[in-house]
Amino acid sequence: MIGLSHYMILSGLLFSIGLIGVLRRKNLLMLFFATEIMLNAANIAFAAASHYYGDLSGQMFAFFVIAVAASEVAVGLGLLIVLYKKNGSLDLDNLTVMKG
Repeated sequence: MIGLSHYMILSGLLFSIGLIGVLRRKNLLMLFFATEIMLNAANIAFAAASHYYGDLSGQMFAFFVIAVAASEVAVGLGLLIVLYKKNGSLDLDNLTVMKG
């Protein structure tokens, strides 16, 4: 029987993987992917807790997080395209250099 603790452990592992990805990545595209993994881990936790307690508020909040993540991807990818056209790279070390 799969219980709430199994889902929370899975959510914690996915969030940890996403956090390590955010802290270790130098490429902005991979940074966005790691952020999406973290948001999906939170969605799993919200949906599992909502189902366990018999309340729909967690599932509605997970739906809201999905909508915010979709808008983040749309805006983020637009910014990535502009940065890539301007710099020719998505490396974070190259973007920290200020050019006048």
